[in-house]
Amino acid sequence: MKLRRKPKRKQALAGLTVLLLFAATPLSPAAANDETVILEDASVTINGEEVLLDDPIRMTDGRLFLPVAPLAGLFGATVEWDGADEAATIHTTTNDKIVMRNGVPVVRMNEQRYLMDVSPYLADGRTYLPFRFAAELMNASVEWNEAEKTAELTSTASTAEELPELRPADPYTEEDMQLLAKLVQVEAGSESYEGQLAIANIILNRVKDSRFPNTIRDVIYSGRQFPPAHNGLLDRSEPNDSALRATRDALDGKNNIEDAVYFYNPDVTGGSFWDRLEVVAEIGNHAYARQ
Repeated sequence: MKLRRKPKRKQALAGLTVLLLFAATPLSPAAANDETVILEDASVTINGEEVLLDDPIRMTDGRLFLPVAPLAGLFGATVEWDGADEAATIHTTTNDKIVMRNGVPVVRMNEQRYLMDVSPYLADGRTYLPFRFAAELMNASVEWNEAEKTAELTSTASTAEELPELRPADPYTEEDMQLLAKLVQVEAGSESYEGQLAIANIILNRVKDSRFPNTIRDVIYSGRQFPPAHNGLLDRSEPNDSALRATRDALDGKNNIEDAVYFYNPDVTGGSFWDRLEVVAEIGNHAYARQ
């Protein structure tokens, strides 16, 4: 996407840098919702000044999304791309640090974690980000002018804590993260990242389910579905980089198995209990299921 400002532009606020840079580095694909409309004639204004876009704005399930990478050059931000973690770390001219990860609804800003109600996604080789969330993260508001098909950005004096689109993500401890990563390593250390993410989410889904204990530790050590917790393997587990990434992403809300709370290998596990379950995903050697 190429970008051009119209002549006689006003000086833009440096605080808008990251708002316009969140997708500056190409990310691996994340699933986009099905109800997407491409707004070919839509435009963007910054404090009343129009920015011309060569790639379209998208409306996905009623939310405005925009590929914003080329806007970064207007504001002087820098980006560090970590391909292994699919993470972009953005450093603004106002010394803010923002970390976003592909398909993950939690954004980290200056060590604080904020939760979006949707995640970034890839379409036509561009990464699309929910525009209103990014704007409010950078102390700007967005208004969608339906008649003129214009997204109007205006800087505000509000802090992140005062903005309705931003809310802190649920906290977790380093101890819980490490314990969960150890289990992921034992159960799926040789599997793909997607398989490791699924195992982490089995535990987190159980924590949220009233039929199971309500802490990560208690879920892992209760019952007998996780033998490594009782035979010493879990204590000796050393999570690899992929298991750690999958665990962090799961704790930050990335879920690829819906609300499944059971997993098993269909080739070696069977019986009436397992037959009654509804399988919601099959990844690697495991089926992921709910009652």
